[in-house]
Amino acid sequence: MIQQHTISQPQTLHGPGLFFGKPASITFRPAPANHGVVFKRMDLDGAPVPAQIQNVIKRARRSALKAGEATVDTCEHCLSAVAAHAIDNLIIELDGPEVPAMDGSSLQFYEALEKAGREPQDAERRFLEVKTPVVIREDDAMIAALPASDDCMQVVYELDYTGVSPVIGRQLRTFDLGGTEDYLTEIAPSRTFSLEAEAEAARQAGLFPHLTVDTALVVGADGPLGTNAFRFDDEPVRHKILDLIGDLYLLGAPIKGRIVAYKSGHPMNHRLARELLKQHTAATLKNLAHHHSVLDVRKLFRMMPHRYPMLLVDRVVEIVQDQRAVGVKNVTINEPFFQGHYPSTPIMPGVLVVEAMAQLSGVLIGQSLEQVGKIPVLLSLDRVKLRRPVTPGDQLMLIAEAVKIRSRIAHMHCRAYVAEELAAEAQVKFMMVDDDAE
Repeated sequence: MIQQHTISQPQTLHGPGLFFGKPASITFRPAPANHGVVFKRMDLDGAPVPAQIQNVIKRARRSALKAGEATVDTCEHCLSAVAAHAIDNLIIELDGPEVPAMDGSSLQFYEALEKAGREPQDAERRFLEVKTPVVIREDDAMIAALPASDDCMQVVYELDYTGVSPVIGRQLRTFDLGGTEDYLTEIAPSRTFSLEAEAEAARQAGLFPHLTVDTALVVGADGPLGTNAFRFDDEPVRHKILDLIGDLYLLGAPIKGRIVAYKSGHPMNHRLARELLKQHTAATLKNLAHHHSVLDVRKLFRMMPHRYPMLLVDRVVEIVQDQRAVGVKNVTINEPFFQGHYPSTPIMPGVLVVEAMAQLSGVLIGQSLEQVGKIPVLLSLDRVKLRRPVTPGDQLMLIAEAVKIRSRIAHMHCRAYVAEELAAEAQVKFMMVDDDAE
């Protein structure tokens, strides 16, 4: 078994953010097995922002996350270092909206995590293995994920600035994350860069107020401006690999496969990550549906108060502690709601798809010992999206993941799939009330 890892002791770094220059502190703290990498906005009462591709929002020239009202900007350099250390579970406390930039590379993050030490955990590490090629194209840019025989992520990146900066020109580099190459010496020191015209436009827009050509890598017609110099002859392409590693770690698991990129940036990296997650989720759910059964309907009767016609979970196929549950709802033409919704075009009501996800959440909440004798009552729904109709013959694969479970309130992130298609998703909150039958 390849074990999961966290860190042994906390480490703190301080510095201004890259884009807005606001001072911030970041503290790495150990996290339990299966926790994942989660930012916490300490200036917002510790609001959690999981480092997951589902939480990525659009930002220019950087990766940013949002959960609820909390955001985390420019997280890619930090996450790249986390991925390089093969750390699966980590709490990253942040007291502002943007991660400190340090010197524009991931070197200081890597060194802080190295000082913190790696701690093995009693849980198996999960991997995302590329089984089928995925290709993303946009104009002349491209990024692809391909199957590979090695048990690591191989990156091949080609950077082409021949039309805009002869100094940078065309650069090609390969790197194997988890292989024999050294991230610390080959990738970590490479800094984010911009062309002189781009830097001036950003300054006019109010960005980078604290930076100068001596503290940021700005490339002019003859090379880096000010007292700066390239740390490597091909530092720009190395930094693109650094960014790519950080962006793809938003999948929540290391990749086994080959990543080939040409002129790819953050938006295309994110698109690839979403497609890989979609592919992996479909394969995982298909395997669970055919080979596993944790709770059948008889056991569910003992755990849930629902009965016909409102019991909308047929069986539970996976439970990971009180953090994640996967369930199945087989949709047949015999469902009573199809008589009136609609007689000529039977479609499962969207509210019942949401109800099925909520019922699975109740099973997961019940795994917490402190919830014995409690019934979760629906309190609120947020970010509800119904993405495709559910019809007779479909098999709904339901996923409920705990965002927060407390004695009085539970917050869940839920999804429902039909085959590999996302049918519905929602953020669901419950209020815990006493079970009068107890």
